[in-house]
Amino acid sequence: MGFSTGAIAYSDFRRGLQLLREQNIEVVEISALRMAEWAPLIQALDGLDLSAFGYVSIHLPSAMNTAQETFVTQSLMQIGARKFALILHPDSIQDFGRWREFGALVCIENMDKRKLIGRTERELAAIFRELPDAGFCFDIGHAAQVDPTMTEAYFILKCYREKLTQIHVSEVNSRSKHDSLSYGTIQSFRDVAHMIPAGLPIVLETPVSPERMQAEMNKARFALRLGAVSELAAYS
Repeated sequence: MGFSTGAIAYSDFRRGLQLLREQNIEVVEISALRMAEWAPLIQALDGLDLSAFGYVSIHLPSAMNTAQETFVTQSLMQIGARKFALILHPDSIQDFGRWREFGALVCIENMDKRKLIGRTERELAAIFRELPDAGFCFDIGHAAQVDPTMTEAYFILKCYREKLTQIHVSEVNSRSKHDSLSYGTIQSFRDVAHMIPAGLPIVLETPVSPERMQAEMNKARFALRLGAVSELAAYS
């Protein structure tokens, strides 16, 4: 379990990596959510010390025009040998053919209610028909926002469990912004936690201070029914 660099150090992946190293957290998603962050990340990647991390993924820009998509996919060819999971929003895709070349390295993420595609099991089916080899990043916070009853989350997990590569965890508020986990959201997550295979990398997208990172991970462990974390410990 770990964090997205964008959650704990907005738009500063170097700072995010340092915070994670300081707390011996071995799972990281390096975020380049905004297009302006992409070139600096790619230029710095070869020089980054990632030896402390057992799992590394990269969150690709969430909005790309055709020219930007071409630049991003060409950039990725330079780092393909690293086999990082590539977290991709389906609504950012302009040309599916460009992404088919990356096979299972591409991980499609289910979307929040602002988006027009990728929110439900049926909408994801259309994406996976175009990218049959792609993996899946299940954002449980997005699923809960789209359908607070967690029925849609159930169907998504039932259909795409075998494709799961990574889990995103956060509370997603009514403005589709990531928040720290609340009691109500944690209880909702527990309804479907048994459907998530053990051992998958879990990436928190909750914007918390360094002092609250361990506590937030305890809340996520309780929400996903991992180990023997008590409700009291989760909220301490």
